[in-house]
Formats: sequence, structure tokens, C-alpha cells
Amino acid sequence: MKTCQACIPCLIRQGQDLVKSQVKDSSKHDLLMRQIEEKVSGVDSSYTAPEIAREIFHIVREESGRKDPFRRERQEQNSIALDLLSRMESMVSQASNPWLEALKLSIAGNAIDLGVYSHLSRDEIEKSILGALDVSLNAEAASQLKDEIDNAESVLFLGDNAGEIVFDMLLIKQMSPQKLCYVVRGGPVLNDVIYDDAIQVGMDKLVEVIDNGYDVPGTKIEKCSKSFQDRFNKADLILAKGQGNYETLSEVNKNIFFLFKVKCPSIAEDSGFELGSFAIKKK
Repeated sequence: MKTCQACIPCLIRQGQDLVKSQVKDSSKHDLLMRQIEEKVSGVDSSYTAPEIAREIFHIVREESGRKDPFRRERQEQNSIALDLLSRMESMVSQASNPWLEALKLSIAGNAIDLGVYSHLSRDEIEKSILGALDVSLNAEAASQLKDEIDNAESVLFLGDNAGEIVFDMLLIKQMSPQKLCYVVRGGPVLNDVIYDDAIQVGMDKLVEVIDNGYDVPGTKIEKCSKSFQDRFNKADLILAKGQGNYETLSEVNKNIFFLFKVKCPSIAEDSGFELGSFAIKKK
């Protein structure tokens, strides 16, 4: 999915939030915003929004001098999600359809997104997760997804955000972990999930975890490591969480199921799902 005109103000807003939160010297804010606006307006039209977001993040990260600016936020989001985990596991085990319940909660976790929401409190995260129980899912699409997972010999699960990874574990426990590999970003970018987060929440004890070798808040295949590209090409099925993975992979010719909360009008229009809905979209 290519960047459209409607993406520009959102990317600039994201840059402004990053500058304010990460650069203490306010006298540098205007200069940094000019750099960001020039970067956004001058970028190649073939770029996706996550690729531009990566460039913005690097501008701010260089000025802040912090290699991993959102480390504390990621750890906090993981901790909040872990505090909710046993409660969510009970909901799944007691549900009439545990698969559907776990799928809902996994997609609900996609709301933990600092690229869209500049700050999320514990109450906001909990409200978003519990609100998932009232959201309807396309039962046919959910059933098709389960059938394809059951029939696949190898499944690559592309993670998205910190905190969200915990709710992905609920879904993974409804699968066959031995044929599944969970993928994190190749380096820190926003609050996107990296290997440290997988260790913190115990994902590495549940399934194999690898990183994709590139620090974009999505999955840009040609920029990822050769080892990840090989795994991607050989996988029978790809589960791709989040809008960033949808934006970077929607035109890739592969058996992919996209799972995300629709938080952007442009993505709503491109994907055919209503704003605020939970999407299960097969490529």
C-alpha cells in the first residue's frame, strides 16, 4: 500500500509527538520539524508510510542520542499486558469458542500502538482489551484462518507492538506451537516489538522467535535479512499483525492473513473494513 496524501499530516503529527517526547532542548524543535517536513514531502512516491515513519524516527533518535528511545514504554506495556494475561486466559478457556475469543483478544492488542496514539495509560490498554469482547468478527474468515493454520506445515507469525505480543500468545496457544515461528523487528523503532520484548514476556519459551533484520515498523521484505527472506518464502502461511505489516505487505504475492484493528481512514478505504473494526483479511 503506497503512501497517500492523507498519510502526510499523520506522519508529520507523529514526528511532532516524537520531537516533543524525545528531544529535551525545545530550541531544536522547530529545526527538527523542518527536517521532518522536508523528509516527508520529498520522499519517493513508492515508499510506504512505515518506511517514512522509520526515517522520521531516525532523525529524532539521532538528535536525542538514545538508541532505543521507547525502551521504558515497551517494558511498561509488556508488564501491563502480562498483568492482564491470567484474566484473559480464563476468558479464553471459558468461552464457547476459545479460538474466536483468543483471536479477538489478539487483534484487540493491536490498539497498543504509539505510532497512532502518542501515549496509552494502563486504564486505556485494559479498556481496549476488554472492549474486544463486544466486537464482532467475521466468523467465516476466522474459520477459514483456523483451517489454513491447521493444514499448514509451517506458519510465520509477524508481530507488531510491545504489549500486543502478550495477547498474541493467547492466540498461539490455540495453534500447534511446534510449526510456528514468531517474528520481531530487527531493531528498535517506536514501540514495535523486538527480541528483548519476546524474552520479557516469555514468547521464546512458547515458540521459536527470530528477528527480521530491519528496523521498519512493518515488514519490507527486500530490506530484511537473507535468513528471514528464506523463512518468509518457504512458509506455507503468514500471519501479519498490525497496520504497518498490512501497509508493507499488501502487494506481496504470498499466502498472508492480515490481522489488525483499523485505526486509519486510508487503511479502512484500502482494506474495505470500517474504521475501528477488527480486520481478518486474506491476501
